[in-house]
Amino acid sequence: MDTPILFWILFNVFVLIMLALDLGVFHRKTHEITVKEALTWTAVWVFLALVFNAGIYFWKGKQTALEFFTGYLVEKALSVDNIFVFLMIFSYFQVPSKYQHKVLFWGIIGALIMRVIFIFAGVALIERFHFTIYIFGALLIYTGYKMFYHNNAKIEPDKNPVIKFFKKLMPVTPDFHDDKFFVKISGKKFATPLFLVLILIETTDLIFAVDSIPAILAITQDQFIVYTSNVFAILGLRSLYFALAGVVHRFWLLSYGLAVVLIFVGLKMLLIDLYKVPIEWSLVFIAFIIAASIVLSLKIKKTS
Repeated sequence: MDTPILFWILFNVFVLIMLALDLGVFHRKTHEITVKEALTWTAVWVFLALVFNAGIYFWKGKQTALEFFTGYLVEKALSVDNIFVFLMIFSYFQVPSKYQHKVLFWGIIGALIMRVIFIFAGVALIERFHFTIYIFGALLIYTGYKMFYHNNAKIEPDKNPVIKFFKKLMPVTPDFHDDKFFVKISGKKFATPLFLVLILIETTDLIFAVDSIPAILAITQDQFIVYTSNVFAILGLRSLYFALAGVVHRFWLLSYGLAVVLIFVGLKMLLIDLYKVPIEWSLVFIAFIIAASIVLSLKIKKTS
């Protein structure tokens, strides 16, 4: 790795400290997250990401700083698409608002672990077997194409193979038991519906990781930049969910914008040996598409 191991250690210590403060101090007691609180935390995470980006600029230069920012922007935009799915899952199970933070917290812990595995595996594959970059590119184009038609997606937990398998291993209570994932009833251990929600959140993120990791690998293969930009985007996802949950349905064109972005980065990967698109052009194009899809969503009413 080009980045000294000390920087990896320091960054992960920072992440652990922030997670400990989040769960152990600011959200020690279960409560409903207000929009004001969510917006504050969203601003904090964006600010920290920009400060880190400035540090990358002075440490590794303009090119790497642009790669971090472009990767962060792509991951942040893709994370908004996660929010649509989270809303459907919470609505389906009728999860009280005050319990949603705990589910998302542990869901994000799992997401961080999965992203680390995906990042190192992805970079290793590209370094050892260059042709895999074309597979990733084709996968992104296919995913972008499918994204144009995913608006009618439904949550069907009973058809989820992971949920079906888990129910064979452990019985599940019909009702919630406060914010507990497991309870003991008459000496027997049961999972609660809240744990099923957590399983769905984790499996959903696994699916999203298959798209998002190749997307950022099209921008840079620097493991430290890929990892840190992913982490900052994921850590801010929880607060972003509570900030946008009530209005995210208004961004109905965002999924189409994200589809264009995925197709673009997929094409970048396929053409990388013929022409390498400058990172500045990529950043401008991606920022324009995302901004345009958000603005047009607010100006144009959805017809159906």
